[in-house]
Amino acid sequence: MGMVFIALIQIAETFGVTLRSASWVVIAQGLTISAFMLPMGRMADIIGRKKVHLMGLVLFGGGSVFTAFAPTFGLLIVARIVAAIGNSMGQSVGTAMVLSIFPPHERGKGIGAQTTSVAIGGAMGPVIAGLVLQFLPWEALFLLLTVPIVIAFIAGYFILDEQVVSEQRTDSHESFDWIGAVVSALTITVLVILINNPLGVAIFSPFILGGCVSAIGLFTFFVWWELNSDSPMLQLRMFKNLVMSMAVATRFLGFLGTTTVRFLMPIYLISLRDIQEAAVGGILFLTSLGMAVAASSSGHLGDRIGERPFTIAGFLIVVITAIAFTFFTADTSLWIVMVVLLINGLAMGLWGVPNNSTILGSVPREAFGVVGALTNLTRNVGNVTGQAIASAVVVGVMAADGFDIPLSEITGNDAASASFLDGWKLAYVLVMIFSLMGLALAIFTKPERGDLAD
Repeated sequence: MGMVFIALIQIAETFGVTLRSASWVVIAQGLTISAFMLPMGRMADIIGRKKVHLMGLVLFGGGSVFTAFAPTFGLLIVARIVAAIGNSMGQSVGTAMVLSIFPPHERGKGIGAQTTSVAIGGAMGPVIAGLVLQFLPWEALFLLLTVPIVIAFIAGYFILDEQVVSEQRTDSHESFDWIGAVVSALTITVLVILINNPLGVAIFSPFILGGCVSAIGLFTFFVWWELNSDSPMLQLRMFKNLVMSMAVATRFLGFLGTTTVRFLMPIYLISLRDIQEAAVGGILFLTSLGMAVAASSSGHLGDRIGERPFTIAGFLIVVITAIAFTFFTADTSLWIVMVVLLINGLAMGLWGVPNNSTILGSVPREAFGVVGALTNLTRNVGNVTGQAIASAVVVGVMAADGFDIPLSEITGNDAASASFLDGWKLAYVLVMIFSLMGLALAIFTKPERGDLAD
């Protein structure tokens, strides 16, 4: 997924579209993954997780090849949507399959291993893409993706045992909630578009106001339908479980805050500090490195002494790093920047895995598919919302100061740099507030060791 961001500029040049238009490659991908994740998680609970996983790999690979050979920009967007559907199928069953092969007392260890893989993949994707694009056109990037996809499909087909990875799934004759799936997908799509505001319309425009009314109406109908359905896509009564509800809210607040670092830090380093992209990639790698290290250890230790201490510690460190970020200037030593980024990554790994383990430990094993998809959806929506808030804050502060200018013009402009840093500080004050709210929830969330999953 991370490779696509690096290829955007070349894609825009190939099809003669603006970078804003090219950003729809990423927006369409994010929308599709978010919209399909819950339905695919529920479908996997019914027909089997191995089937959904393998079908997802086929769509992901086919969409990638289609992307490479797309003759028009419109068909390229269609290709990315096909690939994203496959991606959502993989994300929807990944956590559930891992938990199905780990015993309950090693739940954190399993989630920690998976999260470490995600962190390493997220860090290596842009690095590999950068190297490939040095020598080959962007089309080669998507064709090369078929190599690991084919390997994953062959391994999954011959190694995964449906009876093991879907051992606790519900009766395969149970019906799929098509109405709930469609309505949930529409609700999430409308919500994500409103948050992203890709057309840049005014907040009180008919487009935004109408979208808000539509989102509220769709969500209300979804809740009513799910509560009255004989075979709901998402069993909303699970949210009566206070541990689960509070842990999901904690997860949303956590990603709402931590995504700001991934979004603003490249702008700070490239546009403000005028550092080359290759060096910036190496600096940002520290966040993923910290996350990978902490995810593995917090998951393993959380199984032994409980998840709550690690979730609390993680959020506490996030608050501390948010305070540190507010003191950054254009002259802050890069060593300090790198240390804070590493610690921030450690904090993310420290709270992320125990929080996920707490959510999944509060529901029955047969619900792992749809609830695992829910945890990934919560992360995605938190990321999208956090990025939109951070962008709105920085752009709003700079516009108020009279600097509605391209990011490339910040470098060397002292007044514009000062304005950017004012917006930067305000954004991290909000991160601190979100993280403090998450910390409070983590403190009051007390999972029982003998939970439903055990």
